[in-house]
Amino acid sequence: MTFPDLSASSVDFAAADLPAGGAELAAFIAGKLCHDFISPAGAIMSGLDLLEDPTAQDMRDDAMSLIRQSARKMVAHVHFARVAFGAATTSEQFVSAELRGLVAGLSEGGRASLDWRISENETFTKAQSRILINLAWMTLGALPTGGMAAITIRREDDRMLLIGSAEGARARLKPEALTGLKGERLTEGLAGQWIQPYWLWLAVNENGGRLDVASDEGRVGLIARVPA
Repeated sequence: MTFPDLSASSVDFAAADLPAGGAELAAFIAGKLCHDFISPAGAIMSGLDLLEDPTAQDMRDDAMSLIRQSARKMVAHVHFARVAFGAATTSEQFVSAELRGLVAGLSEGGRASLDWRISENETFTKAQSRILINLAWMTLGALPTGGMAAITIRREDDRMLLIGSAEGARARLKPEALTGLKGERLTEGLAGQWIQPYWLWLAVNENGGRLDVASDEGRVGLIARVPA
């Protein structure tokens, strides 16, 4: 695959030049987080309603299973969001095994499989960690009908390459995602499909990196080149 440069990293981006920033960017991210949280939260409420329904006591075990599964999914979303979008903890570094767990927690039960090919003891800065898990989740998201998402790293001089490779029968990126990965404003389509790719592009550029994306039939590749 050929990877065109989508970063224009040689340009200094002032806040006013960005497609979204400040309160507008916060609103987009808040909207995405609400979308991510509402499904497991709603499922928990449905399970609780079943437990309280005297005519549905035969479904008590199913209700408890639904509550447990949905609570795990909610916690996984919260832990992921703290690193991917928030300030996370006071930690300035994260180990590979911890980051893998954040991504795997979201992908559990999904159609795509995560192949995390990074040593468990490899360490990443907070900025690198944010980029890596967003890139990994985007790679998984490129496999709507299943496949393998491989996450690797490579070092070149003073750069670290964070690489996601999605292979599957219908591997693709939605038009909104491609718009976000180019750092462009969304003019049509769903904002929820645009904001995380745009956030990844922004995180890479603000840390002096470069983002490249390529797509062939059955395969999607993402590479973030960031300072080591």
